Amino acid sequence: MPSRSIVSWNTMIACHNNYEEDAEALKLFVLMRRTGSEMSEFTLSSVLCACAAKRSFFESRQLHSLAHKTAIDSNVFVETALLNVYAKCNAIGDACRVFNDIAEKSLVTWSSMMAGYVHNDLPEDALVLVQKAQQMGLEWTTFTLSVALSACATIAATIEGTQLHSTIVRIGFDSDVFVATALIDMYSKCGLIMKACYVFSEMKERNIVLWNAMIAGFCRHSRCLETMILFEKMQQMGVPPNEITYVSVLSACSHAGLVDIGRYYFDLMRQDDTVQPNVLHYSCMIDVLGRSGFINEAFELMNNMPSKPTASMWGSVLASCRNHGVLQLARVAADHLFKIEPKNAGNYVLLSNIYAANKQWEEVAVSRKHLKDSGAKKEMGRSWIEVSNKVHVFVVGELRHPMLSEIYAKLEDLGIEMKKLAYKVHSESDLHDVTEEEKRATADAP
Repeated sequence: MPSRSIVSWNTMIACHNNYEEDAEALKLFVLMRRTGSEMSEFTLSSVLCACAAKRSFFESRQLHSLAHKTAIDSNVFVETALLNVYAKCNAIGDACRVFNDIAEKSLVTWSSMMAGYVHNDLPEDALVLVQKAQQMGLEWTTFTLSVALSACATIAATIEGTQLHSTIVRIGFDSDVFVATALIDMYSKCGLIMKACYVFSEMKERNIVLWNAMIAGFCRHSRCLETMILFEKMQQMGVPPNEITYVSVLSACSHAGLVDIGRYYFDLMRQDDTVQPNVLHYSCMIDVLGRSGFINEAFELMNNMPSKPTASMWGSVLASCRNHGVLQLARVAADHLFKIEPKNAGNYVLLSNIYAANKQWEEVAVSRKHLKDSGAKKEMGRSWIEVSNKVHVFVVGELRHPMLSEIYAKLEDLGIEMKKLAYKVHSESDLHDVTEEEKRATADAP
């Protein structure tokens, strides 16, 4: 073009964004600035979208400064784009500051902030923002409903999720495929698989995302038979499986210990020209083999896969070696994990437990010393339970819970009842170098 207007530049940058050519969009913007062409709020919004896709935090900061210098940082499109890019770059503090500085917040602005909280693992903050938005009388959209349901699913907020479902039915969004998918995911993660089935059965139009959500829900609840039935039914309805579908099916086979069926689906996937096996599929298949004791076959699959084995694969093999008492391969898997994740204390602990289960106490001491020398710290495990709409969190040696004395009293009563029933303590999982009598005494203690 002999001359390029701002519309021409904006159109080309937007085209690169639409085709996910984010690096090209940024290069074109740099060229635009070097030629001295003016930019508009639409230019900056498009470039910020490219930065969001690339998670380019440093470039986003520069663009924010540029927006401030050119006095377009108060434009609603630019502000929303800045909020979005900071949230996707995990700079949620910066996203909050942008959100709070926006004078007139649009529905898109509120939705972007909610999504940002969910993306940064802050579902409680997302739900608080949802409540504020409703108090201000903002209308529900399919996007805001999906984000709110995603937040509920993350923390298994059953009551809030059920209330949202009622709202969805009331405003007539229950037939929307995106909202229905979020509902199925929420109910599945909250342990209400039958409600998820009801939502799925009520949908007249089902796309691949909806099918995958229901299949993943069955897999999450270890419903292997239902997973495979739905997999076959989906194809009968003319919907071909994709990469996500096969991940769920292979995971279901892993949890159920169905090695031969897992091999069948894995081979079926490799014969499907429309599906490209990726790291997740190989990881699932390695887990299928390892859980059932075919650890050598799992090793062979890892050696023949097109990419390098990941930490999760070596971790799966190490856990399988623990379950099946395979010491030699456990050491190989652990060595790889120590190189990939030198600061992951769980790998050292797992190897130590494998040695302890086989009474190799000298090796246990060596593993514990390596853990100490590495400087890695094991994150304390937690468990929680919801009682009367309140979530109670517990850690080992809990001393702060307000009902601690009642809990220990109940544990003591249960211990007495177990003795009356002549229950024998199984000490195989106690991996301390003490006598069986000491293990039983420890287990009997409240």
